[in-house]
Amino acid sequence: MDLMTLRDAPLGRLLVVAGHVTGQRWNRYLAEEHGLTQAGMVTLTTLARHGELPHRQVAEHCFVRPATLTGIVDTLERDGLVERQRDEADRRSVRLAITPAGRARIDALTAAIRSGHPLTSVDADPTKAAVVREFLLEVIADGDHGTPEGPAC
Repeated sequence: MDLMTLRDAPLGRLLVVAGHVTGQRWNRYLAEEHGLTQAGMVTLTTLARHGELPHRQVAEHCFVRPATLTGIVDTLERDGLVERQRDEADRRSVRLAITPAGRARIDALTAAIRSGHPLTSVDADPTKAAVVREFLLEVIADGDHGTPEGPAC
């Protein structure tokens, strides 16, 4: 990636590129350090937060379709991180539960996230980090409101 060509790019374009690069790095970190995909992490986090839930409710919490969640759960179950349980009241319904190994995995990831290691020199400077945080929160909050000229990408 040529940073010189991005130096004069509009902020919107920089935000898109930064999001893409950060997403790639995050996914690589999840895979290499924790053996998870983004979808697997969200599923484990949901089960850690809410406890045992029906498959359909987990899908809703993860913003995916139940059919999409099936493959994610297959992988997590194969790795011993979640287990499927038939609902005794309705044998057609499957409930999902995090295993102790799954809980340990999500606890380790949470500890790493909360460790406070700065991502960049800007992140290490509280004043600069506050400006970037404010900008990102405003972009997120105004995400549904385009400008009359359209996006600045």
